[in-house]
Amino acid sequence: MIEADREVAPSGTCDLSNEDVARFGPDPKAAFAANLAAVEQKIEAASLRAGRKAGAVRLLPITKTVPAHILRLAFEAGISSFGENKIQEAQTKREALVDLPIAWSIVGHLQTNKVKYLARFAREFHALDSLKLAETLEKRLAIEDRTLDVYVQVNTSSEDSKFGLHPDALLDFIDRLGEFPRLRPRGLMTLALFSDDMARVRPCFRLLRELRDRAVKRHADITELSMGMSGDFEAAIEEGADVVRVGQAIFGKRPTSAAQYWPGFAPG
Repeated sequence: MIEADREVAPSGTCDLSNEDVARFGPDPKAAFAANLAAVEQKIEAASLRAGRKAGAVRLLPITKTVPAHILRLAFEAGISSFGENKIQEAQTKREALVDLPIAWSIVGHLQTNKVKYLARFAREFHALDSLKLAETLEKRLAIEDRTLDVYVQVNTSSEDSKFGLHPDALLDFIDRLGEFPRLRPRGLMTLALFSDDMARVRPCFRLLRELRDRAVKRHADITELSMGMSGDFEAAIEEGADVVRVGQAIFGKRPTSAAQYWPGFAPG
């Protein structure tokens, strides 16, 4: 196998392959810092439009498909919380970056046979959607002697392709969470319709907010809304998001079919 041509990144901390440069540019650290600042500015502007306090919304950078050696540059750019969709990818990156004080979040669907990996290192989990998964997490967290912040995922778009509880099943699910003391519920999570038509997207966010308002009466800790991604996080904030999960607007378009959902939003 012929090794890809590599050049030294301007930061001096990482060798970049031609493929890296094509995807992230010649100075990823500078690009990430600039993109991060732009996203944070948009978050604050959306918060002000919604009459919310500055700093009320937490940004969770989504790092899926970004290689570990590039994430070192992201860390240098000021990003220390990483959100991953796939537990195996997160575990591999965590091992490669174990020397860095990174807070890891898992935001994608989790199979019960992968719970043991998440329980060892994740700070939070944004896709709790079944009692079976809650029970498996509880048992594994007991073995690891850890607790875990969780967000209950709700399917507010009514799409069969998306995971999450049906809205009508949420309150009964919330009533059962007391059976799992090592799970620390923080709020609800959703994936809205993948569309640039905010008139279709916003109802998904509004429904989650309404569900949260009902759920918090059953469980006082379920206060936050994790909703909004690169193409719709400003609308999500205006509809009440407390956590926005933004990847491509910081790290650039991914080399996957998912990049088509938000055409033109990312620099480059």
